[in-house]
Amino acid sequence: MHEHLARSLYYLGVHLLYASLVWLAAWVLTSIPRGSATAKYWIWLATSLNFMLPVGALLDTLLAPQFYWARPLGVIGAAGAGIAQNTTTASVLGLLWLLGASLMFTRLCLRIRSDHRSAQTSDPRSVSAKRPCLAAYGVPIEFVASRQGPSVDGVLRPRISLPQGIDKLLSEHELNAVLIHEVTHARRRDNLICLVHEVGLCALWFHPLVWLTGSRLSLYRELSCDESVVEHAQGGALISALTKLANPEESFLLQATASSFLSLRLARLLAAQPQRMCREASALMTAAFGAILLAGVFETIAHTACCFISRR
Repeated sequence: MHEHLARSLYYLGVHLLYASLVWLAAWVLTSIPRGSATAKYWIWLATSLNFMLPVGALLDTLLAPQFYWARPLGVIGAAGAGIAQNTTTASVLGLLWLLGASLMFTRLCLRIRSDHRSAQTSDPRSVSAKRPCLAAYGVPIEFVASRQGPSVDGVLRPRISLPQGIDKLLSEHELNAVLIHEVTHARRRDNLICLVHEVGLCALWFHPLVWLTGSRLSLYRELSCDESVVEHAQGGALISALTKLANPEESFLLQATASSFLSLRLARLLAAQPQRMCREASALMTAAFGAILLAGVFETIAHTACCFISRR
């Protein structure tokens, strides 16, 4: 029993160590001003999944005999062995983790339930008759009796929710720009991606970098959807729409995540970057992160391929 627990703790420690180093690389690369927000969004998504998927432990189980050259990390192994041998310490840490995971999972379930109840109060009316330009995308659009600004609801079957009367506040071009932004969220299944990250956060609630990853995902999720609006030559209209929706005197409110990044979104929309230069920077950034991610996975395998604890 102690041996299995020590081995599991060793795997977890090595995995989180290299996942944290990959996170550091993602932070540095995405902090570079150049490059598309979409590329940075996928980098942070890969970083999130890298925390949740212990690839090294999986490959160790399948291919351990092939990694005879592997070298363990003694410091992490000794710490895991010490915790495993101390029943009191192991029990306290286990109970703390279980308590935190349970609270996080309960919080997530309550939020999903609240969102579901809010969605049931919607008054669906297609806006395709007034705004036919986005009907071809196949994303359902509803008007809802709410002060909440434009948003995407649903996980497996996303739909766009617009507050009643928004078409009176925004011009046709402004509303079209907002719809392009929301359609990008819906087609990319951003709600599902967010849910996957939050489920992982329930298990890794104790790791501060996983929390920061969620914040970075939220930021670049919005910026990347804004880029799709710019690609449709509607950047100016989106700036005007965001300015109106952010006006406290108006009856509509942006979502908390969208409003918290408003200044960054406006700055990004106003900063015109040459498309070619942006693509080259994005390609270099993605290639560099891919190499670092593979190196992190390789090093994790190298240090978990043979569990030295069981060979003592």
